[in-house]
Amino acid sequence: MGARGGTTGVSREPATHPATPDGRYFVVRGRLWRLANPALDEDVRAALVSDLMQARRAVRDARKNGDVSAEREAHAAVDIAKRGLGERGPVWWADGTPDYNRHMARNTPYADWFAALD
Repeated sequence: MGARGGTTGVSREPATHPATPDGRYFVVRGRLWRLANPALDEDVRAALVSDLMQARRAVRDARKNGDVSAEREAHAAVDIAKRGLGERGPVWWADGTPDYNRHMARNTPYADWFAALD
């Protein structure tokens, strides 16, 4: 489900979606999604991706079973994993640049780069 959250479990950026030149975001349908922190130790990243995939499966199963409480818990587990990966929460870069996660690329400093993709 890399298109929704930025982590494919195989690589650090989804192969079918362009990543910004600074490696902070990838773009799906014109929207920026924050990539995982590239400075994470590979073992830590792999464990967090595993946790994320397990939590996403738990969301799916809870929805399938109509278990609202289990779904809420599973969504919380997704959030914990994504925060650990750096895809949510405080930004992982230190240059003071604002976070444009979930913003439309055309409305950010990436607008010219995004327009040039076509």
